[in-house]
Amino acid sequence: MPPAGGTLVPVLTRVLHISDLHFGRNVKPQPIDALARLIEEVHPELVIASGDLTHRGLRSQHDRAAEFLLGLQLPLLAVPGNHDIPYSFPKRFTKPWAEFERHWETTQPVYSSETVVAAGLNSVRPWRHQSGKVRPAQVVHAAKVFDEAPAGALRIVVLHHHLLGAPWRSGKRPVANRNRVLGSFVEAGAELILAGHIHQSTIAERREFEISTPGGERAVVASIAPGFGQPRPDRRGEARGLHVYEVAEAALRILTYIWRDDGWGLTAVRTFPRGREALAFNAS
Repeated sequence: MPPAGGTLVPVLTRVLHISDLHFGRNVKPQPIDALARLIEEVHPELVIASGDLTHRGLRSQHDRAAEFLLGLQLPLLAVPGNHDIPYSFPKRFTKPWAEFERHWETTQPVYSSETVVAAGLNSVRPWRHQSGKVRPAQVVHAAKVFDEAPAGALRIVVLHHHLLGAPWRSGKRPVANRNRVLGSFVEAGAELILAGHIHQSTIAERREFEISTPGGERAVVASIAPGFGQPRPDRRGEARGLHVYEVAEAALRILTYIWRDDGWGLTAVRTFPRGREALAFNAS
């Protein structure tokens, strides 16, 4: 069955986006069990996990996170977050990615199909506790991936650190030089930029906050998923939720689900254009 709130017609594919699982801290079975039911309803082609799979980067936590994600039995793209590297010296600097790569092989994975092409980028830097960074070489890598994408495929960049400000107060820092990073992603051909880190849902099409420039009218959406885990349940301003992306030829619909005691409840639906044309308006 299609998700509540209607659907785009025709839908080419769907992508499920979760972030900040924080295995090792306050993991509850109910949201995990209910996720399987949601997956049966929305039938995503791909699951994207945008970092902080673990709470302290421990081997046992990486094992639990991998068991959960692989148990979804769907194509998966995962990138590391700042909590996925060791907190102890010297491993934090000598072998920061060892446990992550033990399960996922690379910190910069690529997924490609006829409908979705996603380039995962590692924005974590061991010497930065909160803020991340994207190097020019990483943007070149993403641009190459998108250059080889099939015509019409949705082109997605995935990183952990956010580019948009949180809707509620948050001391978590965005990726460094985010204006430059956003511009470079646009030039690389990205249509959708996914992140996490702040445990709050934040979504905007770039022309809502950036003045359009000649030749730069193509729609690009930045989307930060709320946290799937909730490591500090008493902290105000941190939601437990996820996003589902419905991809059509001319539009992108984002469905935000928030955890309720009885399951994943649809809380918001937003629709954005793809390409350079505005959305068609239907007053009926």
